[in-house]
Amino acid sequence: MKKSELYLPKVEAKPDNRLFRFSLGQALYEEGATSAAIPHLQLCADARDDWMLPRILLGKALLQDGQLAEAKPVLETALQLAIAQHHIDPAAELRSILADL
Repeated sequence: MKKSELYLPKVEAKPDNRLFRFSLGQALYEEGATSAAIPHLQLCADARDDWMLPRILLGKALLQDGQLAEAKPVLETALQLAIAQHHIDPAAELRSILADL
């Protein structure tokens, strides 16, 4: 069973639960279903200004989906959050991704 199959019924039962949405988006991303992950990760990024991880995954998913123009500002915001929240490894990864754009 795919991980996303565990979270899909939870999201369907409680569509406003942001943690279920994030878990589903993350599972879809990890399974390579980046297009399907995007709306769930976007919803999470929109829900909280300080939630870094959905933005990182959203930016990566947008890149993989060929949406460079949409990905760049999301990744830039994620980098600013990583710096502000003292997340060294994510900040380094985001700098690397942005340098390649």
